[in-house]
Amino acid sequence: MEDIKDLVTVNDYCAPLNLSSLHPLVSVVDLSKGEWPKENVAKAIRYNFYGVFLKQGENCTLRYGRQNYDYQDGTLVFIGPGQVVNISNVDHTKKISGYALLFHPDFLHGSNLGKQMDDYSFFSYQLFEALHISQKERQIVLDCFEKIQIELSERIDKHTKSVVLSNIELFLNYCKRFYDRQFITRDNVNSRVVAQLETSLKTYLSSEKAKEHGVPSVAYFAEEQNLSPNYFGDLVKKETGKSAQEFIQLKLIEVAKERIYDPQLTLSEIAYGLGFKYPQHFTRLFKKQVGLSPKEYRESMN
Repeated sequence: MEDIKDLVTVNDYCAPLNLSSLHPLVSVVDLSKGEWPKENVAKAIRYNFYGVFLKQGENCTLRYGRQNYDYQDGTLVFIGPGQVVNISNVDHTKKISGYALLFHPDFLHGSNLGKQMDDYSFFSYQLFEALHISQKERQIVLDCFEKIQIELSERIDKHTKSVVLSNIELFLNYCKRFYDRQFITRDNVNSRVVAQLETSLKTYLSSEKAKEHGVPSVAYFAEEQNLSPNYFGDLVKKETGKSAQEFIQLKLIEVAKERIYDPQLTLSEIAYGLGFKYPQHFTRLFKKQVGLSPKEYRESMN
C-alpha cells in the first residue's frame, strides 16, 4: 500500500467507488450509489481538484492530520487542491451516503469564477472547520447540485460550461452566506478567539518571542488556537470588521507608539524588539499606518 495516492482527475475519485463521472473535469455524484473498494490502495489521498461533500444519514468520520472528525447529518466539507486526507481508517462495512461536487481548476480557466476562487477561503479551512447547514440550507445545496447534474447529463451544448460555472459560483456564494450565519451563531466562541488573540499578541510583543519568531503573523496565532489561517482570518474579520493582518498591525503600531515615547530606546531597538529584521521595514509600515515616519512621530511629541 502506498502512503499517498494522487487524485489527478475527477474520475480518479469516482472510479474506485464504482461511480461514473459525468465530465472529466466536473461532476456531481450521488455517493449512495457507490461502493467502497475491498481495501484501500493508499493510506491517504491528495486531491488535485476541488471537492465539496454533503454528508447525509449516519455520522461519518474523516481523519485530518492526527485527529478524527465526526460529521453529523447535513455537514458540508470543503477540500481544495493539494489537500491530503487520511483514509486508512475508512470503515468498509458502512454504506456510503451523501453527495459530492467535484471540479478541477482547469475547468475554471478563463472564467470569472476562476479569478474569484481565492474569495472562497473555506477551501483552505481544516476539516473540523466544516459548515453545518440547516434543512432549508441543505435543500438549496441539493437544488444547486441538481442543476449542475442536469446540465452535465442532458444538455451538452455550447452553453453547458457557462451554465455549470454559473451554478457552481451560485452554490459557493450561498456557502459564503451560510458560513457568515455560522460565524454569527457561534458568536460567544468567536469572541473568545479574538480575546485570546489580543492576550497572546500582548504577550508576544512584551516578551522575547518577537525577537525569536519575527513580526507577529496570522499563521502563528491561528496555529496557537488550532485553527487554519483562513478560518481564523475570516472569524476575526467577522468579529472586528478588520482582517486578522490589519488587527495585528494596528496592535503592533499601538505598542510601537508607546515605545517611541521612551527616549532611552533607539528607533532601531524598537524595530528589532517588535520582530522586524530590518528597521526600514518598520519605518515603512509605521508611516503607512500613521502618516509619519517613527522619527517624525517622535519629533512631533517634543
